[in-house]
Amino acid sequence: MPQITIEHNPSEERLQELGVADWAIWEKEVSRFPIDFDETETAYILEGEILVTPEGGEPVRILPGDLVVFPAGLNSQWEVVKPLRKHYSYD
Repeated sequence: MPQITIEHNPSEERLQELGVADWAIWEKEVSRFPIDFDETETAYILEGEILVTPEGGEPVRILPGDLVVFPAGLNSQWEVVKPLRKHYSYD
């Protein structure tokens, strides 16, 4: 089963190396919905809080300052607990 990986509070150097500031921004109101990842997404959380539950797995809490990798093949249920704002990029 594909695993979500989280890097908490990566350094400015790491963010610059990845080019996070140039990534697109996605915003979402408080809601629940399924997301299935056909390709790997890397996201950097700017604001909000999400609980992501992988199919057959435990919920993962994602907070501002987290750099998250959602691997290709991940099927998940999202609960946006606080309005979300994130940078994202697909591999």
